[in-house]
Amino acid sequence: MSKAAELAKWGEVSTNGQVSGRRNIVINGAMNVAQRSASVTGLGATAGYHTLDRFRASLTDTAGRFTMSQTADGPSGFANCLKLDCTTADASIAATEQLTILQRIEGQDLQQFKKGTSDAEYFTVSFYVKANASATYVLELFDNDNSRQISKLFNVTNSWSRVVLTFPPDTTGAFDDDNATSLTLSFQLHLGSNFTSGTLNTAAWASNTNANRAAGIDSFFSSTDRTFFLTGVQMEVGSVATPFEHRSFGEELALCQRYYEVLGRGPNSYTMTFANMPIKISPTNAFSQGHAYKTMKRAAPTVVVYSRNDNSGKVSTMATGADEGNNWAINSGGVNGFHGVQRDGGTHSAGEGLEYGFEADAEL
Repeated sequence: MSKAAELAKWGEVSTNGQVSGRRNIVINGAMNVAQRSASVTGLGATAGYHTLDRFRASLTDTAGRFTMSQTADGPSGFANCLKLDCTTADASIAATEQLTILQRIEGQDLQQFKKGTSDAEYFTVSFYVKANASATYVLELFDNDNSRQISKLFNVTNSWSRVVLTFPPDTTGAFDDDNATSLTLSFQLHLGSNFTSGTLNTAAWASNTNANRAAGIDSFFSSTDRTFFLTGVQMEVGSVATPFEHRSFGEELALCQRYYEVLGRGPNSYTMTFANMPIKISPTNAFSQGHAYKTMKRAAPTVVVYSRNDNSGKVSTMATGADEGNNWAINSGGVNGFHGVQRDGGTHSAGEGLEYGFEADAEL
């Protein structure tokens, strides 16, 4: 199929050559949303979502340490990027060590790839990268439903470059049509011999063998002058990489809030300084009015209440801003919101107003 025909298959081409229509499966690929924090230092022991929404640092406890941040740097057309900065090197790599930056994707968002059928489609991933030292890393697609994977090497230099990697269709193993993780897109940056001692599986999808997942990779932790910059991440159906699909900040934020929402804490101006939700109290009972989420969550989230002083499981008095002495948690909730917060024992002055913030986590 010609490039023109491929583009026509997935969207209308405008007069400036851009392709319209929803194409990018990756959320927050332009690295514009960072609800949790703009920067976290000393990482290397704990996996999790630390800064940029939807991009998780998956790692084992290594000797290496790094800073992960949202940085105002990018190629033309991009305001921000994800930056990793090695602060402590790891000279001796244990067999089980790993550091990957990944995004987990729901099965119901992947049905257009028709995986596991005779009509299965290509996967094309494109992104922009740079570093302060040339290196070779691995991008992996991992089918969580069927334990199948495929990987490709990519090179990074000291200037921004666009990388395009096309992965063949897979007629074996369909993605589940649900809200659980069906595909993990991983930027493999540091892995031990358990993952590098085999032969990289590049030509076709295959049942997972750990030793084949990242053969030929360099180590991000090789020295403290290592950096890694990433933005413009896009995954789409077909064998042609189309221009990056820029979405409005509001739309991208709403997509992120399906998985994580914060109110009353966090670094960014789109979260309120504090929720200002009064709580009416009697000596024997205390609870607030309910709260509706801005976006329906992927699943019923784990909700943690925070005081004005950012202490978990606490609320603050509206009069002084000090923490109220008891422990607090949500009363009950689901994918659309929660009924309120409720005090765990104790007594307080009837009618006194309290306030709180919260975070609701439904991440994959």
